[in-house]
Amino acid sequence: MTSDPPSSSPHTGALHARAAPVIDSAEAEAFYADAIRALDEAGIPFLVAGTFAVSAYTGISRATKDLDIFCKAGDWPRILTHFKELGDRVHIEDERWLGKVERGAAFFDVIFASSNGTSPVTDTWFENARESNVLGRTVRLVGPTELVWSKCFIQNRERYDGADVAHLILRAHDEIDWARLLQHMEMHWEVLLIHLLNFRWIYPSERDHVPEWLLDELLDRLRHQRKLPPPSARICRGRMFSSADYEIDVREWNFADIDGKDGKQE
Repeated sequence: MTSDPPSSSPHTGALHARAAPVIDSAEAEAFYADAIRALDEAGIPFLVAGTFAVSAYTGISRATKDLDIFCKAGDWPRILTHFKELGDRVHIEDERWLGKVERGAAFFDVIFASSNGTSPVTDTWFENARESNVLGRTVRLVGPTELVWSKCFIQNRERYDGADVAHLILRAHDEIDWARLLQHMEMHWEVLLIHLLNFRWIYPSERDHVPEWLLDELLDRLRHQRKLPPPSARICRGRMFSSADYEIDVREWNFADIDGKDGKQE
C-alpha cells in the first residue's frame, strides 16, 4: 500500500515574473495590452496562460504569436461579445473549447477547456491562480498545477508541450500541488506517469523534484494493472492526443473512437 499524499495549502502570494515572451510585433503587443486592460475593466474573470505563464514560472523567454486567455465556459460568450462591441472581430473556432478575438493580424485565444474535454476551466483554477505583471498590468496567471494539467495532453504532430511540462517541474516543482494534480489526472494517471518518467530521464540529477509518494502511487497502480487481462474494448485513446494522427486506427484498424463505441475484436 502506498503512503498518503501530504496535505498542502494553496499559494496565494504574488508571482514576480522572471522573464517575458518575445512578441512578434509592436501592433500585437499593443493589442494584447489593450485586451488585458479591457478585460480587467469589464470585470469578467480571466486568467493568462500560454507562453506568458510559462515564462513567468520558468524564466524562459521565447517568441509567441498570440495571447492565451482562460475563462470558465459560462464567461467565454461574455468575453467575445464584449470585444465584438468594441469593434474587434470574433470567431468561435470550436464551441467545445476555443474562441478567438482578432484585430488586424493580431489575435488572442479565449480558452475554457482542453480540446479533448479532459480539463475544463473551473473555480479551482481561479482559487489557485498567481498574480504577476503582464504588459504593465497586474493579472492572474493560471497556477502551475493547472498549467501542467493543461499541457499534458498536447501531443500531436504539430505541437508537443512535454518540454513545457518538464521545465515547469524543474523550475516550479515547489509550487505544484502534486495531490491536486493527481486528482486532475486520476482517470489518465498513465499520462502523468509518462511525463514524470520523462522528467526523470531528462534531469537525472533533479529526480527528487517529484515527490516519492506520487511515483510510488503511480507505479503501484501500474503493478496491479499488469496483473490483469487486457480490456475487451479495443479503444484508441491516442485520439485524445491527436484526432488526426490516430484517425487510421479508427477508420481502418477497427479500434473504437474515444467514446468507446464500435470497437471490434479481431
